[in-house]
Amino acid sequence: MKRILWISALVYAMLGYASPAYSQCQKQRNIVILYENDVHCAMDGYAKLAGLRDAIADTADVCLVSNGDYVQGQTVGAISKGQYVVDVMQALSYDAITLGNHEFDYGMERMYELLRQVPAPIVCCNLYDKRSGRMVFAPFVMKRVGNKKIAFVGVVTPTSMEDEAYAFRDEKDSLIYDLQIKDIPTLVQRAVDEARKAGADYVILNSHLGEEPTARHSDSHTVSANTTGIDIVLDGHSHAKIVADTVLNKAGKPIIVTQTGTKFAAIGKLIITPDGQFSTSLIPVESVKEKNAYVAQLVDSIQTMLNAQTSRLMCHSEVPLRINDDQGNEVARMSETNAGDIVTDAFRLVTGSDISVLNSGAIRNEVKAGDLTYGDLLSMLPYDNYIVVAEAKGSTIVAMLNKLMAFLPKPDGQFPQVSGIKFIIHEREHRVSDVQVLNSFTQHYEPINPDRVYTVATTKYCVTDGGLYNGLKGCNIKWETKRTYNDIFIEYVTKNLRGHVGQEYAHPQGRMIKK
Repeated sequence: MKRILWISALVYAMLGYASPAYSQCQKQRNIVILYENDVHCAMDGYAKLAGLRDAIADTADVCLVSNGDYVQGQTVGAISKGQYVVDVMQALSYDAITLGNHEFDYGMERMYELLRQVPAPIVCCNLYDKRSGRMVFAPFVMKRVGNKKIAFVGVVTPTSMEDEAYAFRDEKDSLIYDLQIKDIPTLVQRAVDEARKAGADYVILNSHLGEEPTARHSDSHTVSANTTGIDIVLDGHSHAKIVADTVLNKAGKPIIVTQTGTKFAAIGKLIITPDGQFSTSLIPVESVKEKNAYVAQLVDSIQTMLNAQTSRLMCHSEVPLRINDDQGNEVARMSETNAGDIVTDAFRLVTGSDISVLNSGAIRNEVKAGDLTYGDLLSMLPYDNYIVVAEAKGSTIVAMLNKLMAFLPKPDGQFPQVSGIKFIIHEREHRVSDVQVLNSFTQHYEPINPDRVYTVATTKYCVTDGGLYNGLKGCNIKWETKRTYNDIFIEYVTKNLRGHVGQEYAHPQGRMIKK
């Protein structure tokens, strides 16, 4: 048979034509899907991602997808409210883009403004406008790749409705957007069925659900196990590096779930062979030699502009301000850290409040010891969170702390960092005890009075928008500062500390003791 095809191809070539059988063989190339998730403004990786795509395109049919959390996370996102990141993403020609929870950080109108600029389909099967009852984005996009039709279905974690609650409600606190009008597996299944009905050969779930089953039972593994028709899940949200977990779907078929970590720790590579076999690998971004020259030049120009805005020296720190341990685990999301101590000290002392509290997920980056610039400090606290001083009874504060222990020993972005208060954490029982408040006159800690009203410095997000799991929602706001939390922090280190962070912040100060 091979000899017949070869002779046929030779005859056709002599006549100036291509043999139909030979041409069909030539078209059978691998399909390669390059994927990333949770880039969080790590701009340098985009040129390598584009360069890798360009190199692979010589020998395979290539698609490029993003699985959410791109416009926020570092100074470049905070200072431009996502614009600089979108400027780069425009140049990459993505085939499909999914929302992450942090795409909601600047509010819906800003998200729409940014995403309208990206020349790529935005897919999300579970974001609904409650006013119209319609989906905000298409649930999937169909792409013809080689001789196959691939559907990319998008889904984002419904926990965004708590973590970025302000984006989903109007000024009267009425819910106007919804991510979970039905359970997530049902919404995903509906989109997958529509894609199959439209003729999809393969269905890829571009997921920003993550791997935590406590997240409204909407993690990627649970969704995979309760649906059919998905061929592979390209995941995000939990910052895990997963080459290929296998989950049995509702029909017992094994499904791969994969995730690349965060901040371009790796680029994901999915290969689909002509006979429909799937395989995945993670390519460490530092090992990628290829760079797209145009994207690299664009990133360099943005970095030059950014450096001019952020390079001014603000302070010197004798110690690194940490939120991670030496293995890169986000310990601030389950225990006290020195970065949490200094940030919450800033809130309490600049505002003159009794205590201060902040959800640990609001501290996005740590900084090294040495001279620190405006950009360094802004990267620690990159959100547009405004500081308010609320009034709360001691009993309310204790109830909030108990509520925030619910996910221990697992990391959670709502876990508190505190100042002016200390307590013992009973991890197994998910509660606190021996809560004490610092007396600002005697500088000694005293047992919290359940009936006394204390002033609490925190972000407006934590009081009005669902932060700290609504632990302070409904409390009276005594003072709305109109100043962002990074502005308050910078004032503290430059004025209160006179530009010098000393050894008093070398280690966590014992405000939370675990038992």
